[in-house]
Amino acid sequence: MQVSKVVRNAWLPLLIVAVLVVGGFAVARVKSFFGAHDTGILTSPRLDDSKPFKPKVVKYEVFGSASSANVNYLDLSADPKRIDGAPLPWTLVLSTTAPSVFPNLSAQSDGNSLGCRITIDDEVKAENMTHGVHALTFCMVKSA
Repeated sequence: MQVSKVVRNAWLPLLIVAVLVVGGFAVARVKSFFGAHDTGILTSPRLDDSKPFKPKVVKYEVFGSASSANVNYLDLSADPKRIDGAPLPWTLVLSTTAPSVFPNLSAQSDGNSLGCRITIDDEVKAENMTHGVHALTFCMVKSA
């Protein structure tokens, strides 16, 4: 009577242990069959093939017939900036080591002609000239 009470109370934990043992054995056999062997920590020497990175120089320019203009641009972190009444010609030079930038420039003045230019590393990437009353111009480089 005592043995049957122990078996009646312990059969579920014994079954769980048996299933775990059989499952662990099956996983070990499958791993050995497919060649998954523990090879330890795989290391490779870190190669420093990187060349020194030349910073990008971005130059914003606004020019025109008026004496001043309202200038809006994106800085090199793509944060919008605004300068009201910037004297013309207006120039801003920024430098970055970021792998890419998104230069964007717009301006409006009371004059009849207004132009903008974006230069990256001394190469003109975008240039626009507008003629008309209260001229508005826009320059954008999609990727630099």
